[in-house]
Amino acid sequence: MPAYVLVEVSIHDPELYESYKKLSGPAVEAFGGKFIVRGVQTESLEGDWNPERFVMIEFPSVEIAKTWWASEEYTKAKNIRHQASKAKMLVVQGL
Repeated sequence: MPAYVLVEVSIHDPELYESYKKLSGPAVEAFGGKFIVRGVQTESLEGDWNPERFVMIEFPSVEIAKTWWASEEYTKAKNIRHQASKAKMLVVQGL
């Protein structure tokens, strides 16, 4: 079953975040992932949720998504993201 990684991001160092984006794409692809949504404008339909940046990545399974997140390939990018932004990230199983 597919899995989706959902990320809400607030960027405080846009220049450094560009370095993250360059590294994260190949790391996602290496684990069979693909970006469904990447940094587009959002519009709240209910409540006060209004992310500055929103990302959705599809992986073949929850296990693969978690392996990607903990992988050596993604660790360098993740460390840059931690320096350049603040994020909330979930993994959810699809149907």
